[in-house]
Amino acid sequence: MATNFDADARKVGEIMALSMALKGETKTIQRFIGKEDVVTRLREMGFVPGERVEVLGQNPSGLILLVKGVRLALDRNLASRIIVCD
Repeated sequence: MATNFDADARKVGEIMALSMALKGETKTIQRFIGKEDVVTRLREMGFVPGERVEVLGQNPSGLILLVKGVRLALDRNLASRIIVCD
């Protein structure tokens, strides 16, 4: 029997990539995946561990996010490097 891993992970509130979050959800940043220069850039944009991020909108290419009171657009590739939880 096939299972939908994404749906299963969402039910139990497991850690996931920010790119998997849905519009209207608010998540807490846990850590980053990627090279130091990418992580540094994300931190400069306000994405730091412990910070809450709200997904305001999404489309196939990226997400509109609210972090530290600022709206930001982030492509899905970068969003997939940010690990979050509920």
